[in-house]
Amino acid sequence: MAESRFPSPFEIEGPEGVEGWEDLYPYSVPFGDGRKDYEDNRFWFWDSMHWGQALTPWDSTFMEMAIASLSQMNSRHYRIPPADGVDFRVLYGYPYLSPVGVDPDKIEARIPQFMERAGHYFMNWDSLYEGWLGKIRTTIEEVESLNFSPLPEMEDMAIITEGVALGSGYQLQRDYHRFKDLILQTWQYHFEFLNLGYAAYLDFFGFCKEAFPSIPDLAIAKMVAGVEVDLFRPNEELKVIAQKAVDEGLARAFDDPENVEGTRSALTGSAAQAHWDEVSEPWFNFTSGNGFYHFDKIWKEHPQIPYAFIRDYITKIEEGVDISRPIEAIRAERDRVISEYRDLLDTDEDREAFDGKLGLAGVVFPYVENHNFYIEHWTMSVIWRKLKELGATCAKEGLLPDAGDIVYLRRDEVDELLWDYYSNWAVNAPTAAAHHWGPIIERRKEIHAKLSDWNPPKALGEPPEVITEPFTIMLWGITSDSVSTWLGSDDESGDLEGMAASPGVAEGKARLVFNPEDVADLEDGEIMVAPITAPSWAPAFPKIRACVTDIGGMMSHAAIVCREYGVPAVTGTGFATSKITTGQLIRVDGSAGTVTIVEE
Repeated sequence: MAESRFPSPFEIEGPEGVEGWEDLYPYSVPFGDGRKDYEDNRFWFWDSMHWGQALTPWDSTFMEMAIASLSQMNSRHYRIPPADGVDFRVLYGYPYLSPVGVDPDKIEARIPQFMERAGHYFMNWDSLYEGWLGKIRTTIEEVESLNFSPLPEMEDMAIITEGVALGSGYQLQRDYHRFKDLILQTWQYHFEFLNLGYAAYLDFFGFCKEAFPSIPDLAIAKMVAGVEVDLFRPNEELKVIAQKAVDEGLARAFDDPENVEGTRSALTGSAAQAHWDEVSEPWFNFTSGNGFYHFDKIWKEHPQIPYAFIRDYITKIEEGVDISRPIEAIRAERDRVISEYRDLLDTDEDREAFDGKLGLAGVVFPYVENHNFYIEHWTMSVIWRKLKELGATCAKEGLLPDAGDIVYLRRDEVDELLWDYYSNWAVNAPTAAAHHWGPIIERRKEIHAKLSDWNPPKALGEPPEVITEPFTIMLWGITSDSVSTWLGSDDESGDLEGMAASPGVAEGKARLVFNPEDVADLEDGEIMVAPITAPSWAPAFPKIRACVTDIGGMMSHAAIVCREYGVPAVTGTGFATSKITTGQLIRVDGSAGTVTIVEE
């Protein structure tokens, strides 16, 4: 019999030998600390979409700032009527989120507030979005301008002659404080438009469900498909480079992607290399993961990753395969679906409402994907480079054993470290940093390694009667139905149900993909089965027959990119990676939202 609730966060036993794991995070982030009743009676789900691996202290910074910013926009800025946002906690290194609804008695009062505030953005979307792009570029420039160099032996003479007074030690600490502010600023900008993008789509979604009670979710999603978004640019630029290499007779230069220097040498003076140089900034500030972890590899810094994708495109070009995205077919299907359902409406008033809501969803929808490149990839690439620069200075000055150790400190602890550095530099005395932080970091590495081997539960606490928070539904695919499916997960059959995310039926061998390194193992015609996909995996989609994910809603990246590339997909299955193994023959019905194991 299915359970009525998930385990309490206070009943879960973590791995052995991780005592003190809570100290890796701010005191307000782990469960407990006087909030047991509140936490035990809420529903929490593991956000494996964004943070599928145990968080180091610095990795946690981005989770904390992102989710707090998301919630702030819902509750304090736009007053989204049914949802205040998403609460967050960490359990044994893994983030758990809880959608927060609004008291039903207060929803009606928030509607005019939302209409006024969101309405301003909807009516001025293009100009505000143009300003948003400028704000992001300015933020990136400011992060890049921060100076985390070692403190000098003697201050520059200009500080004396110009009466500046403020020295390098002050500037280092000031720049670090600004660094933290800029990260939070980035996430405020991230959700400035994204919440409204989901809200507009949900408004159109709700209209369609009321006007056409039997309409599939997938049909609604098709009505906003066929868009050109900046997130696709990195992948499209690889195709251009691949074609130029073939045209110039340089296809073999990419046969060994790991031989970076050999490839560069072979491309010297070529149009392919010239195009690479032209587009790499900003488009190859693209991470192999989702941008949230310090170990994600950036294409600009690890060209062997895009070189491998270029090699695969070259193979298809030489085989005569069309590697372009089937945009015209997708748009034709989009227009057909729109026309079919619009014709079902009885009145001019209903058709006008349909056109208006669809038009708004179409205007705002590209941002749902575009923000991903500008924030998670470009800005986060710059932020990680800057943090590594700070870590290198700390290691060079003997404050930390290794440059990479900085990720094992909380952001507030780095303040303490830099004060130790500055105050002792000021009197030319030894610091206490290495003696103090060395053992702490070693212990945290031990704890983190054990947390990384742990298998977190998918959900905790009391399932909600209804979920109203837009992100939870559209991005993570957490609905009342999916929660019920998770509770009944003791079903031993090989069948899985999830979101009908991208239409079509495909049968083929499964390939489990858990990380960017696994993507390289995908073979033509296989079906990718993953916890979730990352945008930088897009070059793999022309190789696969279908895609299945554990988590993700209709507006998750996996769902959107599969629709745009014409690949059948089922997302939000909950347990695909635990029920399916590599090599099994499976059938994916992206129109019905089902996955069947055909053969072991």
